[in-house]
Amino acid sequence: MAREILYLKIARILEEQIHIGSLKTGEKLPSIRTVQKIYGISINTVKQAFLELESKSLIESKPKSGYYVSNFFDTRLALPSISKLHLSDKEKTPEDLISKVFNTLTDKNITQFSLGVTDKSMLPIAKLNKGINKVLRQLDDSGTGYEPAQGNLNLRRNVAKWSFTWGGNLTEKDIVTTSGALNALFYALITVTKPGDTVAIETPLYFGILQMIKSLGLHIIELPTHPVTGVSLEDLKKVLPQISACCFVTNFNNPLGSCMPEENKKEVVRLLTQHNIPLIEDDLYGDLFFGASRPKPCKAFDKEGIVMWCGSVSKTLAPGYRVGWVAPGKFKNKLIRKKLLHTISSPPLYQEVIADFMEHGRYEHHLRGLRNTLYSNYLQFQRTIEEHFPENTKISKPQGGFVLWLELDPKIDTALLFDIAIQQKIGFAPGRMFTQHDQYNNCMRLNFGLKWDDKVENSLKKLGLLIKQQLYEIISN
Repeated sequence: MAREILYLKIARILEEQIHIGSLKTGEKLPSIRTVQKIYGISINTVKQAFLELESKSLIESKPKSGYYVSNFFDTRLALPSISKLHLSDKEKTPEDLISKVFNTLTDKNITQFSLGVTDKSMLPIAKLNKGINKVLRQLDDSGTGYEPAQGNLNLRRNVAKWSFTWGGNLTEKDIVTTSGALNALFYALITVTKPGDTVAIETPLYFGILQMIKSLGLHIIELPTHPVTGVSLEDLKKVLPQISACCFVTNFNNPLGSCMPEENKKEVVRLLTQHNIPLIEDDLYGDLFFGASRPKPCKAFDKEGIVMWCGSVSKTLAPGYRVGWVAPGKFKNKLIRKKLLHTISSPPLYQEVIADFMEHGRYEHHLRGLRNTLYSNYLQFQRTIEEHFPENTKISKPQGGFVLWLELDPKIDTALLFDIAIQQKIGFAPGRMFTQHDQYNNCMRLNFGLKWDDKVENSLKKLGLLIKQQLYEIISN
């Protein structure tokens, strides 16, 4: 076995022991020599495995004492609550809040916990720029010509090959390229629904998806979603007769960070196949996992072509390139006709750049570093929130991605808190942005994909203080 694979294997074994509680927070790990003897490996291999765990902040070294499971890994804060199923037509649209938050995004002095992208310092910008120069030299027309409606062949081929990371059995013929994941969701929706139809989604859910579904004249049913295991299957069963399609983020939902267990994914595909209901699956965050391996999407269990698997590099590599894709299953030909009608062609230049980046192994190398950085950030945010926010704060435990969902005291209105925080140059996304109903008023989403530095840490501490102050004023009055 290759040395690199061996040390990662040892690291994964120890990581799983930490996750399941066999190695508890604060507990000392076996010594390097003990691990060496147990597995019959070299000292250097053990050291590499421990360094891998340190990079994820799972363990920490204490001088002249050894390695210990990091205190960062545990939290005394509870998980956020699960909403109830709403089947009434009463809505409270969040457009006012969305506009208010977006109007602050150009102010560089604001610490933007509200943004849904990783910091540019985490992106391989210089390598991508080299890729642009390389592609410009190679393309006959320098990227100015039309591509087929199905999209760039090199990109489709590389996305299909990349699907092997989750057991996908796709080829370039199965993929259609799009301008980002939201564009992929749009094409999928207009392919399998018509105005007046009803779509089932998770709740809370990214407001951009909510707004897009509503703009197409579709009705929405928000299904209660567990912050760890995702959408409630029992509630999904209740609404099957009413819906024409489902739209789920099965891996690391934004904003909860939940990841549907594999057995649940299989059951979702079985149920929807039985009722011939399409599943539009947004797998935008699937590559940003914190565990030992990438979770499979529902598409991996789709035998009848009812799952429309959507993805993009917007959260992992290059948000502004707007490069995405969809594997539409049995709806491919109809979706390509929709794309031809709306777009004619996707821009070839950036598709070629991303294809080149994926083809030569740079994407996997970049993702390993990005995942480690995001996981380390998550633990820093978790620790700071635990120390500086009110004790009754509830916090999600995302297994991937880069957003946190916080549930505050019921007396706190995060829409009002947003106005106060902005005066202190701190931005976040109020909870009511992520629903069509009057709920999540005491919740917020925070982006931990920022570069962790003194400014970010102090802003997070100050936000906790502002919440405590507002709570004190409410109680005093």
